[in-house]
Formats: sequence, C-alpha cells, structure tokens
Amino acid sequence: MASESYLDLPLDTLLDRLAAPGAPGGGSAAALTVAFAASLVAMAARCSEGWADAGGVAAQALAIKDRAVALARADAKAWDRALSALASVGPGGDPRRDFELEQTLEHAATLPLEIAELGADAAMLAAVASELCDGAHRADAVVAAALAAGGARAAAHIVEVNLGVREGDALLARARASRQAAAEAAQEALDSGR
Repeated sequence: MASESYLDLPLDTLLDRLAAPGAPGGGSAAALTVAFAASLVAMAARCSEGWADAGGVAAQALAIKDRAVALARADAKAWDRALSALASVGPGGDPRRDFELEQTLEHAATLPLEIAELGADAAMLAAVASELCDGAHRADAVVAAALAAGGARAAAHIVEVNLGVREGDALLARARASRQAAAEAAQEALDSGR
C-alpha cells in the first residue's frame, strides 16, 4: 500500500487496507485515532455558542487533527523503512550498518512519541470541552477524551517496544508521561460528563 495515498481512500476501503498485510501499522492507526478525537473536540466547541473560548479550542483541536494526519503518513513511511532495515540485518557486525539501523529505529520511535504527546494534548483539550461545551455535545467531548487517551496509550506502547529505545531513555520517559497525562485527562472528562 502506498503510504502517501492511503489516507485519501474512502473510510471503508481504508479500514480494509489497514487489515491487510503490509498495512502501515499501529502508529498510523493511533495517529488517526487522535485525529478523530481532535475532530470531535472541534465539533463540540463549534456547537457551543455560549462558550467564549470555543473558537480558540476549535482552532487548537483542528491543528492537532492536521498534525495527527501528517504523523499518520510519516509513521507509515518510517515503519516501512524500519522493517526494511531490520530485514537487511545479516550475520556479523558492520558498525556502519549497525549505526544506520540504530538511527532508523530511533526515528521510528520519535514519531509515535509525537503521536502520544498529541494524544495527551487532545485529551486535555477534550477534558476542557467536556466541562464547558454545550450540554448536547458533552458526551462527544468525553468520547474524544477517551479516544485521545487510547491513541496516546497505543503510541506510547510503540515507543516502549521499539528496539532502539532502552529503559531510562528520555523518549520512553516522555511517552509514559504523555500516556499518563492523557489517561488523567480522559478520567477527568469521564467524571465531568456524568
């Protein structure tokens, strides 16, 4: 599947392609989940006439959505490069090849980290929206928080299992912090939405 074009497919075709061998993987799916969450936040804010900051929240949510979509594409490409690099590893150590592999894997971990951080941002924005948006759209904001937290958790997991990331790595600490912040924001939204 061409990672440049799969996001331009109709939704049902996209889902079929995500289920096929050679799909872009969990990082792209996590990014799309964050994009869906941010879109819901924007909708809830735009439908809230009495909320003074609704326009700003909608604009922030749309910026998160746009970045998440771009990361879905970038992550698909990085995943393809990482798989190719891992497949080319042969017996015996070649320091140059080992360095290139390490760099490829590290790059493949930085994109899910950014997805996790965006997920945390989207979850926090959704928590604000769940408290301040029009009551008819409060459930949408709560769903957005839960989706964003799920996307952040999934992306953080990808960082954790990346072969280029070790315990104590700053990337790992940031991914875990994002996962925690997103989970707390989602819980806050769930509590306020009752």
